[in-house]
Amino acid sequence: MKVIDLIHSNKKTAFSFEILPPLKGTGIEKLYQTIDTLREFDPKYINITTHRSEYVYKDLGNGLFQRNRLRRRPGTVAVAAAIQNKYNITVVPHILCSGFTREETEYVLLDLQFLNITELLVLRGDKAKHESAFTPEGDGYHHAIELQEQINNFNKGIFVDGSEMKVSNTPFSYGVACYPEKHEEAPNIETDLYWLKKKVENGAEYAVTQLFYDNRKYFEFVEQAKAAGINIPIIPGIKPFKKLSQLSMVPKTFKVDLPEDLVKEALKCKNDAEAEQVGIEWCVSQCKELMAHGVPSIHFYSIGAVDSIKEVAKIIY
Repeated sequence: MKVIDLIHSNKKTAFSFEILPPLKGTGIEKLYQTIDTLREFDPKYINITTHRSEYVYKDLGNGLFQRNRLRRRPGTVAVAAAIQNKYNITVVPHILCSGFTREETEYVLLDLQFLNITELLVLRGDKAKHESAFTPEGDGYHHAIELQEQINNFNKGIFVDGSEMKVSNTPFSYGVACYPEKHEEAPNIETDLYWLKKKVENGAEYAVTQLFYDNRKYFEFVEQAKAAGINIPIIPGIKPFKKLSQLSMVPKTFKVDLPEDLVKEALKCKNDAEAEQVGIEWCVSQCKELMAHGVPSIHFYSIGAVDSIKEVAKIIY
């Protein structure tokens, strides 16, 4: 079932969450434990992130280093298939511009379609760690909207080289990302909204936000989006605050502000256990307010926060 239909058909605010594929060589069991922990809250879909290859340097021991490409978390397609098969839950693999050529993207789409996985989250993705600015891989794309075009053409039965498929299958549906506090590379929120509207016009059925801790910024963003003619569901992306180190790490990594009241409570904490409890209480309050405003779904970012999310979900669902 399509994500957009799942969230519209749910009588209450839907629950979903995002997971990471396991690190190369570590097995899938821990990922299953995450799903088993959160499955009782009836997730309508599960997102699976995709990760690009990065350059790593191996010390050869003679004063020289060898540069190699390594993909630390491969297997998004296989993980999505495994989850769908084991749990019969809709899966939404991420598909990226970052680190992928057009042909590699086409192969991913073919594999997913063979597996009857037709829900996607379409993203540009982060720049490589060694890059000062985002650079496409080979003939890959600079922007998510270009990736949308390839997917749209694939849905019409047209390969990236212009040739036609002999048999067309179930078309892909997809969502995109959005940023209530604007994307870090956008000059202003108006430009960000302009491109979000273009993504909607190009076929995006919903948008999932970057994580945020200040609901006012989400509500303001939704109102601005509506005023700009953006009429798709904007799903809030939430992650409980958990560690004192996140006071500096979250703003630096995700380019979002922490509300003054949350910071004040966190600074009273003597250790991470106390900070985690503050994060749970803040997240419960945040989610209750979002649900009172009728958001169709809340999407949780689970990495490093599974236990906190479970405590939050026990209260709000």
